[in-house]
Amino acid sequence: MESNTHDRPIGAALAEDIQAMLGSPPDLICRSLTTEENRSIQLIYLDSLVNRQAVDEFIVESVRRNAFAEGPAASGSRYARELALAEPYATVRDEAARAAASGQCVLIDDGRKRVCMIDAYDAPGRAIEEPMSEPTIRGSHEGFTENIRVNIGLIRKRILNPALRFEEMRIGSRSGTNVMIAWMDGLAPEALLQEIRRRLSAIRTDSVLESSYLEEFIQDRILSPFPTILNTERPDKTAALLLEGKVAILTDGTPYVLIAPLTFFDLFCSSEDYFQRADIATFIRWLRFISFFVAVFAPSLFVAATTFHQELIPTELLISLSAQREGVPLPAFLEVMLMEIVFEIIREAGLRMPRAVGQALSIVGAIVLGQAAVEAGLISAAVVIVVAVTGITNFVVPVYSFGMSQRLLRFTFILLAGLLGLFGILCGTLMLIAHLVSLKSFGVPYMTPMAPAEAADWPDVLARAPRPWNDPNRLPASVRFLKRKQPGG
Repeated sequence: MESNTHDRPIGAALAEDIQAMLGSPPDLICRSLTTEENRSIQLIYLDSLVNRQAVDEFIVESVRRNAFAEGPAASGSRYARELALAEPYATVRDEAARAAASGQCVLIDDGRKRVCMIDAYDAPGRAIEEPMSEPTIRGSHEGFTENIRVNIGLIRKRILNPALRFEEMRIGSRSGTNVMIAWMDGLAPEALLQEIRRRLSAIRTDSVLESSYLEEFIQDRILSPFPTILNTERPDKTAALLLEGKVAILTDGTPYVLIAPLTFFDLFCSSEDYFQRADIATFIRWLRFISFFVAVFAPSLFVAATTFHQELIPTELLISLSAQREGVPLPAFLEVMLMEIVFEIIREAGLRMPRAVGQALSIVGAIVLGQAAVEAGLISAAVVIVVAVTGITNFVVPVYSFGMSQRLLRFTFILLAGLLGLFGILCGTLMLIAHLVSLKSFGVPYMTPMAPAEAADWPDVLARAPRPWNDPNRLPASVRFLKRKQPGG
C-alpha cells in the first residue's frame, strides 16, 4: 500500500486524509492512544454520531489493554470489521471515511498494519411515541422512530424467533442511506424476496431521505392512484404481517416502514381489528367498506340525480331540494365542486399549521364558511351536508395514502356526473374495476382473494373470523399465490 505522502507513517497520512475527506468538521475527534506494548494508534470518530460512554469505556480502554490484538473474536460485539493496510490505499481511505461518516469509530493501527471499524453509533433522535397516523384505543402505543436500529429492536421484541431475518443495503450515491429488508425465513416466498432485492438494487438516485423515495422506485404502477405498497409506523402491525409471510423494508431516518405485497382489501384492515372481539371488528370493517363507497360516490350521485335524473328523487325530497336551491346562482355540479375544493383547502391548511391552531381552523373554518355560504344564497344546505358527510367518511379508512386515493376518485366521479350523469358514473365505475383488476403488487393480483377467486379466504376479507376458527398454519391468499408460483410451490 502506498500513501500520497512518503515522509510520514501510513497511519498518520491516512488519518489526515480521512479528516480532509470529511472536511475537518467541528464534531470530528482525532485521538492518539498508546497500548501496553507502547504502540501508537489513531482513533477517529464523529462526536455527534457516537456514544461517548461506549467510546471511553469500551474502545479506549480496550485499546490500552491491547484487547484488539486478537481481532474480532476477542474484542467483543462492537467490533465491526477491519481492513489491512496492504490493500489499495484509496480503497482503505474511502472505506474508513465512509465508516466514520456512518457513526463508526475508525481505529488506525500502524504497527499491525490494519484499520478497524468499531460500532459505536448513537445518533440523537426522537423517543418512542404513539403513532401519529395510526392511533388505536386498545393495543400497543409504541411507534417506530427515525432510528433504524431502534425500529429493528421494536420488531425483534415482538418476534422472539431465530427465523427472523434482516438484510442490509445502502441506497443513495450521496446519502448512503441504510435500508433493511426484514422477513421470516420459511414463511416469506423466495420469489418475493428476490423481486424486492432486484428492485432495490436497480434504484439509481443520489439520496433517500424517506421511505417514500423507495416506494416510488419499486411500486408496480407509477400513475395509479392506489398504493401497491403498504406504509405503516406501527411495530405490532409490521410484526403481524411478517408472521403472515410478507416482507418489510425499513429506511433509516423515517418512522414509516414499507410492507409488500399489498392487496386492495388489506387497506380496510386495521391493527385494532385483531385487538377487539371478532363481531365488533367485523362490524367496524363493514363500516369502512360503506364509508369507502360514500366517500367516493355520494357527491357524484347527488350531482347526477339533481342535474339529470330528478325522477329518481322522492317527491317530498325533490320539493325540499328545489326550495333550497331557489336563488342559488350556481348549478349543482359547480356547487359540489366548489365546496369540495374549499373543504380540501381547509383540511390542508389545518394539517400544515401548528396542531392546536390547525384543529380549531379545520372545525371552525368549515362550520363558519358553510353556514355563511348557505345564508348568502351561494350554496344550498343539502350540498353542505353531502360534502361534510363525504369528508367525514374519508377519514374512516385506516391507511392515510388510501384516503388520498379516495379524494382523487371523488373529484373524478363528480366531473363524470356533471358531464354525463349516471351514465358517466357507470362508465367510471367500470373503468375503476378494470383498473383494480389489472393492478399487481409484486406479482400478486391486487384484488386477491376476489379476483382470482379464493373462496376460502372470503370470510377473512369480509369479516374478522374468531381466532379458534382460524388455521394457524394458513398464510394469506397473496402469500400463497406467490408460493405456488415458485419452483416446488
